[in-house]
Amino acid sequence: MFRSRSGRGKAVGTALLVAASLMLTLGACGVDPVTPQDARREGGTDDKAGGGGRRVDCAEVKCIALTFDAGPGKDTPHLLDVLKEKQVPATFFLLGSRHVDRYPDVVRRIADEGHEVANHTWSHRILTDLDESEIREELSRTQDAIERITGRKPTLMRPPQGRTDGTVSDVSRDLGLAQVLWSITAKDYSTTDSALIRQRVLDNAHRDGIILLHDIYDGTVPAVPSIIDELKRRGFTFVTVPELLAPGKAEPGTVYRPERD
Repeated sequence: MFRSRSGRGKAVGTALLVAASLMLTLGACGVDPVTPQDARREGGTDDKAGGGGRRVDCAEVKCIALTFDAGPGKDTPHLLDVLKEKQVPATFFLLGSRHVDRYPDVVRRIADEGHEVANHTWSHRILTDLDESEIREELSRTQDAIERITGRKPTLMRPPQGRTDGTVSDVSRDLGLAQVLWSITAKDYSTTDSALIRQRVLDNAHRDGIILLHDIYDGTVPAVPSIIDELKRRGFTFVTVPELLAPGKAEPGTVYRPERD
């Protein structure tokens, strides 16, 4: 499926084209998403965000979470340079095959620089098309690979195409993984136009939103600096997904998805 970078991009891009519409069918699968606001209310007054301390209170501050799927790739080190310069934390949903196993030093750097390291399966197979043992293998192989590199297993995952159901939720719960979807997408798998990617994000940005981008596509990383600058100008504070949910904590098996404005 991932024979080359260009071939991989086309394959993953085609697979992701239906993601937005599929997100709307979660209820029909018996999976009820939890919003960041609900997670915070359920979390009480604890001052922890997942495993680390809270930097901000997203009940009071206009927060937004920047997330990247399907990496790391050749452009991820430059992306990390940008995030470091602009002091922006992000959440990286990493793909195992030909990504985590190809760029272990980048995975280690993502973790060392304070970003949230999360799971995007081993080979980007659609989990709802698999049986329970196959779902478990897709997730657990990536869990183990990331733990070998960083010393810590992820607590978050993102199912390819946003497709989930009761079986995916049960396996995720067993593996200690909460499921994180999104509310803002630039559809960067369909274009290399960085200006268009930037505009799509800015047009849809909202408080408590989760932005979905991919650090494996040529137009994406060049768009990130101006996205960050403009959203900061609009008063947004960038946070990781666990920080967005704090003082709530992402519960294994649960699906988290922001509501659009």
